Amino acid sequence: MDAIAKVLVSEQEIAQRVRELGQQISRDYEGQDLLLTCILKGGVAFLVDLMREVTIPHEIDFIAISSYGQSTESSGVVRILKDLDRPIEGRHVLIVEDIVDTGRTLSYIISNLRTRNPASVRICTLLSKPARREIDIPVDYIGFEVPNEFVVGYGLDYAERYRNLRFVGVLHESVYKTKRG
Repeated sequence: MDAIAKVLVSEQEIAQRVRELGQQISRDYEGQDLLLTCILKGGVAFLVDLMREVTIPHEIDFIAISSYGQSTESSGVVRILKDLDRPIEGRHVLIVEDIVDTGRTLSYIISNLRTRNPASVRICTLLSKPARREIDIPVDYIGFEVPNEFVVGYGLDYAERYRNLRFVGVLHESVYKTKRG
């Protein structure tokens, strides 16, 4: 694909790491009321594969937020577009996210969810980009750390494209530089 400069994480590496994360989560939450809470839209591919690897009983729910729009940079303004369908009081909430970048979005979501009195709120992310972190938030489960490059694939997008890639790759800068100007 001409838009991809390089592959950072292959389909096989993702499958292996998701399997390992599912096993760890299953051990850590054994006997607890687990709710996997996916942040739409980017986290969907990760959630689908992860929930198949989690061997203990659990439920899923979704929250949709907006902070990027059609840009490659977060605006810093977080809006909830779709809230959870059920109460989370007393439940163990595991947020399933595609990427932790600046930490602003997740900080907002965690603060919001904690007001609802869950038993716990933890984070599982496919990708972590520590070089961009502005807010120090604890990430409990990390698939891969990635460099400060614009990544797409496996749910991650640029202007709603490239989510369908089975790997995580770096988008050629020319693709998003020409679209913005």
